[in-house]
Amino acid sequence: MTIQLFSRFLLLAFCLFSIPLTAATTNNLQAPQLIIENTSNALKEKLQNSDFAKNKAEIRNFVEQEIFPHIDTVRMSALVLGKYWRTASKEQKVQFIAAFKNLLINTYSATFSEQFQNWRIEYLPLTVAADDKSVTVKTTVHQAGKPEAKIDYSMVQRNNEWLIYDLKIEGISLIISNRDTFSQMMKDNGSLDTVITKLEEKNNL
Repeated sequence: MTIQLFSRFLLLAFCLFSIPLTAATTNNLQAPQLIIENTSNALKEKLQNSDFAKNKAEIRNFVEQEIFPHIDTVRMSALVLGKYWRTASKEQKVQFIAAFKNLLINTYSATFSEQFQNWRIEYLPLTVAADDKSVTVKTTVHQAGKPEAKIDYSMVQRNNEWLIYDLKIEGISLIISNRDTFSQMMKDNGSLDTVITKLEEKNNL
């Protein structure tokens, strides 16, 4: 699965959570679920402005300030690189995190012309203990005329905040799919430094 498709799924997942829930359901949401809902509500408000999708600078600013603070780009980068992360230097890790984050932001920002509507979201029950540091928020997406879709959010708690680090769409992990992409890039280019350079070049286009 490509990075562009990763970002589209991420946008879709946030848009889906912008559907209003019943009062009873909202009151029962746990902290990790509320992170997703609050973020998507901000996104829904922005998408109601027809001029928003035409303003690239405003889109990127929104993505950076409202969406990505809730995504664990460090953990995501480590999981995407897999075995190559373990042998990377500290400097390479810092460079890759920055390049990968910028690539996701650029690609994600470019998907804001996508339109999603008439969705209904079902939160599956979630129990979070006081000492839990990771959870999976399970959801089912319903849309008239289309098969229901299961979207699971893998989240981790860092500094008392819940962050998303992976999505599973019908059981398919976007991290694992993108790991295959970067593994092939490593094989084709021979070094992590070259891969990072290519990512930086792509970001500057």
